[in-house]
Amino acid sequence: MHSRLQELRKEAETLLKLKVTLQDQLNRLKLSCVFVVCHVFVLVLCLSEAQDFDWTNTKQHGSFYYGTFPTGFSWGAGSSAYQTEGAWDKDGKGLSIWDVFSHKNGKIQQNQTGDSSCEGYYKVKDDVALMKELKLNHYRFSVSWPRLIPTGVKSDHVNDRGIQYYDELLDTLLENDITPIVTLYHWDLPQVLQEKYGGWQNISIINHFNDFANLCFEKFGNRVKYWITFNNPWSVAVEGYETGEHAPGLKLKGTGAYRAAHHIIKITAKCLVHTYDAQWRQKQKGVVGISLSGDWGEPVDITNQKDVEAAERFVQFYLGWFATPLFHGDYPQVMKDFIGRRSVQEGLGSSRLPTFSPQEKSYIKGTCDFLGVGHFTTRYVTHKNHPPPAPGYRGDSSYFLDRDLAELVDPRWPDPGSEWLYAVPWGFRRLLNFVKSQYGNPMVFVTENGVSEKMRCTELCDEWRIQYLKDYINEMLKAIKDGVNVKGYTAWSLLDKFEWDEGFTERFGLFYVDFRNKDKARYPKASVHFYKRIISSNGFPNQREEQRNTAANILRLIHDPLTSHMEMVTEIVVPTVCTLSILISAVFLMFLLRRRS
Repeated sequence: MHSRLQELRKEAETLLKLKVTLQDQLNRLKLSCVFVVCHVFVLVLCLSEAQDFDWTNTKQHGSFYYGTFPTGFSWGAGSSAYQTEGAWDKDGKGLSIWDVFSHKNGKIQQNQTGDSSCEGYYKVKDDVALMKELKLNHYRFSVSWPRLIPTGVKSDHVNDRGIQYYDELLDTLLENDITPIVTLYHWDLPQVLQEKYGGWQNISIINHFNDFANLCFEKFGNRVKYWITFNNPWSVAVEGYETGEHAPGLKLKGTGAYRAAHHIIKITAKCLVHTYDAQWRQKQKGVVGISLSGDWGEPVDITNQKDVEAAERFVQFYLGWFATPLFHGDYPQVMKDFIGRRSVQEGLGSSRLPTFSPQEKSYIKGTCDFLGVGHFTTRYVTHKNHPPPAPGYRGDSSYFLDRDLAELVDPRWPDPGSEWLYAVPWGFRRLLNFVKSQYGNPMVFVTENGVSEKMRCTELCDEWRIQYLKDYINEMLKAIKDGVNVKGYTAWSLLDKFEWDEGFTERFGLFYVDFRNKDKARYPKASVHFYKRIISSNGFPNQREEQRNTAANILRLIHDPLTSHMEMVTEIVVPTVCTLSILISAVFLMFLLRRRS
């Protein structure tokens, strides 16, 4: 009897072990089924993305790349003082050239101004709360020179209330773990400096700007570790002093833009070398760079050497105009050659492009800790021989003629917003790789990237912005895979705002601003939720990561536009698991019955 009990006990233990083993196998089978379905999901999503991103039908357009950004990659959004602050004449602020320019009849669409704009001056805590909700790592904004120094001359007067405003903004950002990236000059020059000295045409402005920069380092440098001297100096020079489209509205064709740029390059070097390095770097441990905007130029005919040269000329006359001196000590050779040649044809004794002395070349070389890159669009470029001017005739002097090229667009490129802004994602990767090869792979922050809309979107349904951001961010990820040293990305822009000569007729914001409402209420567009997911995932998780995080992946898919694919969960996963469970249970029951018999 005792021996029989022992046998039964052993059989029971064996059955229990078998049950545990089978249960483990069942769990593994369930998990395998889920993984198989996840593979199917990912495959479907990959195919869908490839179709979604095939905008141009060109060979250069690559497939979508799944992956995440490096650990510590910084995600942000941006703005500028004149475009968002409002309060143009409040609390001791002086006039800027944009205050004056926008009040001139016919200069801005619908004669709109930035007088109140987004009223950001009064909504610091509200706007930082939006950033916090968006999970931003950094916020890029600019300091208004005339808000701190009303006349632009520090010895005249420093406005303490202006300093208090930026103190509040910086403190609120840091309280919410958002890193400030501060631009010193985003186009709002004090009007007094324009009237008294001619603005960026006069070399004396270098010392006034340096005083302003030094004040900012002194007052805010204990909290700011990333400084940008200038935002898109190309627009400052060309649109401010060549075409007159922007403030101060001068048309000094063929000379004004080059002279303004020359002074801006010298100022950037002075701010870094003589001011920040000498007085503040050791104490504050920050970095100083410049933000350069650049469209990409692609040769119309890649087999035509003249087109290839024209495309490179396009980029060198744009981004290279400023980057090459700051990284290599002098202007691009192609600029010196083409501007010099045309100047000779005009009968001038020297080039209209200013020159740097040997001492200045040494002084400006290597004066960027990092390069900010603003990018929005691409052009096809072909060589174009402009006829030489008649000897002694200078009426057709022009920055644009100096380049000897023509710009073209592919009619198939999406045109979702501004008339100049076509969505050509692959150009972004090309531009970033150009920066890597030309300037020794510097540390890069993408300081502006985004898309506008032509019409008021009452339903906040900016699907074209979602598409644009997805495409361009993915191309940036590919560039990082190529080895480009990109450290952060700034979506342009946080809010709808005043868009310079276009007024409020174009909107770049992630958040919609009701400009008709005195309170300037903000509302999140659909792109806010998309960008928030990108930030939370740190990119586009690849297939293995999705498998390791099955539950999180399914939740993500539920909120994705491809919700219909979730039907596969009920159509495949549940029936498969149930069927396997029934089969295994039947096998186990048969085993028990056989043992008893």
